Amino acid sequence: MTVSPPDPDRPLALLGGLSPTAFMRRHWHKKPLLIRQAWPGIRPPVTRAELFNLAAGEDAESRLIVRDTPREDSDWTLRHGPIPRRALPKLDRPGWTLLLQGLDLHSGAARAMLDAFRFVPEARLDDLMISYATDGGGVGPHFDSYDVFLLQVHGRRRWRIGRLPHPQLREGVPLKILTNFVPEHEWVLEPGDMLYLPPRWAHDGIAEGECMTCSVGFRSPSAGELAREVLQRLLDDVDADDQPAIYRDPKQPAVSDVGRIPGELQGFAVDAIRRMVEGDPDHLLSSLGRYLSEPKSGVWFEPGVQPLPGQALELDRRSRMLYDDRNIYLNGEAWRAGGADARLMRQLADRRRLEAAQWQRASEDARALLAQWAEDGWLRPAAAGPVPTDRR
Repeated sequence: MTVSPPDPDRPLALLGGLSPTAFMRRHWHKKPLLIRQAWPGIRPPVTRAELFNLAAGEDAESRLIVRDTPREDSDWTLRHGPIPRRALPKLDRPGWTLLLQGLDLHSGAARAMLDAFRFVPEARLDDLMISYATDGGGVGPHFDSYDVFLLQVHGRRRWRIGRLPHPQLREGVPLKILTNFVPEHEWVLEPGDMLYLPPRWAHDGIAEGECMTCSVGFRSPSAGELAREVLQRLLDDVDADDQPAIYRDPKQPAVSDVGRIPGELQGFAVDAIRRMVEGDPDHLLSSLGRYLSEPKSGVWFEPGVQPLPGQALELDRRSRMLYDDRNIYLNGEAWRAGGADARLMRQLADRRRLEAAQWQRASEDARALLAQWAEDGWLRPAAAGPVPTDRR
């Protein structure tokens, strides 16, 4: 299923009656927002049994967190997946939590839920995580370095939140649990309720009975991470057949301080890096687009099938597609596009879907590219039925 991006200026129940434009201006990166019945009638995207089965598999990122007692000084244990069903505590045991990251990679319903938040640029949207907890379960007071929407999908969870300018972490535990958390607000969320938190707002969620919570997280790469990834791609693109400039020093005198690096060699290295970064800005931006569009680690695609005439196309739920003024990016690769073909591919990136009439009118080159993507499993014939609309 696919969901068209919402109109930025139309009020959404998902945002408590705010338009995406108003939400981003008033709350994004600024202040929390509690939204009662943001998603009325919501149901978990997977059942408890389906979640347990996914956590037991090799291709899902899962964690089991157990809190021995409800006291502040309780002991915590952490186990990373795969987590077989026999390794999970009994359902009537309080104080344990099962987390599964990237549920949208495994569930169409989870992907559809994530799509409801596509008023934020796709390059910033990360994944949908689900948390299953028994009574008293949680992960302790902590903070995230990214924005997060916490959507209650089953049962009840009590949230306490507060600003924390100087966080201090508890030592000797496998989780990043705060020791100086002082809550400013406290609410109990029921199915359909949602809480938005900006980065670095401390929060602590405790299950009141069995509960499931979905969280939508966002990518917040550091300057170092972006520089490292982009530079690595620039280096990977260096053609081995090119004739690079080679350091030469015909005027190098004899020296006694042989351990000193020659200043000319240092300057040569600095100039080489500067030429690589500044020599072709489009190449640098292409490297960034390829990095940002790479699928999650561990994702692989099965060979797909070619669409029949009259069939709409949609991106596989695991595909990442982005674009800029010059290029189209899909799953870590880049293509130059212009004119009508560029408009078609940008619509596919924005809506994750093309109607049959749209792609059948495309140029021969564009149709060939779509066919290749379908063969690779990145794109597939859309399921029959009406196109879902954004949440009002």
